[in-house]
Amino acid sequence: FQQLVHQMTELCWEKCMDKPGPKLDSRAETCFVNCVERFIDTSQFILNRLEQTQKSKSAFSESLSD
Repeated sequence: FQQLVHQMTELCWEKCMDKPGPKLDSRAETCFVNCVERFIDTSQFILNRLEQTQKSKSAFSESLSD
């Protein structure tokens, strides 16, 4: 989990921060929100895909055993 948070922070920081300052401007804030949401969506999609693949492999293995 910590690794995912680190990756998300690094990715979104590089993408959204032009010049660090004392406050986030509205453009940077919007960029961060969108970046984090897309990162979460993508992570969830990959997790679901891996689960489906694992289930398919398990079902295939079981059918070979029968």
